Amino acid sequence: MRRMVAIRVFVWAACGLAGANWAANAQTQPKTTTAAPAHQRETPKAPARNAQPSRSDAQIEALIRAKLAKSAKLSADRFQVRVQGGVATLEGKTDIVQHKGTATRMAKTAGAVAVNNHIQISDAAKAKAAGNLETGRRRAQVKRGDARSQTTPPRGGGQ
Repeated sequence: MRRMVAIRVFVWAACGLAGANWAANAQTQPKTTTAAPAHQRETPKAPARNAQPSRSDAQIEALIRAKLAKSAKLSADRFQVRVQGGVATLEGKTDIVQHKGTATRMAKTAGAVAVNNHIQISDAAKAKAAGNLETGRRRAQVKRGDARSQTTPPRGGGQ
C-alpha cells in the first residue's frame, strides 16, 4: 500500500512540475498573430523543374542523334534534330504513326527540357491507322476469353 501511495505522489509531483514549466513558457513567449486563411497565404515557390538543362545543347543533340541511330526502326526515318536553349526540334517524315511519339520520348530522355515535334506522318500511314480504328484492330484491347488467332493452340494443356 505504501508503495502505491509513493508512486501516486511521484506521478502527481512530476505532473505538477511539468504543468508549472508549461505555464512559465506560455507567459514568457510573445503572443503570435492569427495565421491567415490557407487561400490567402503565400505558398513558397518550388524551383522550376527542368528549368535549366543539365547538359549543353550540343550534348543533348548528340545524345538524341545517338538514340535515334541506335534504334533499328527509327534510324531509317532520318529525322533532323536541332537543340537550342534545351528545347529540341525534330523534323522529318515517317510512314509509321508511332515513330513520332517515340522520337519525342527519346528526345526527352536525352535531357531536352521541351520538344517541338514537327515530324510529318505520311498519308498512307494515316489511312492505315484510320482503317485499323474503324475495324477495331487494336493491339492493347484483346478481350479475355477471345481467341487471339486460329493457329495458336491454347496454353497450359488441360490434361
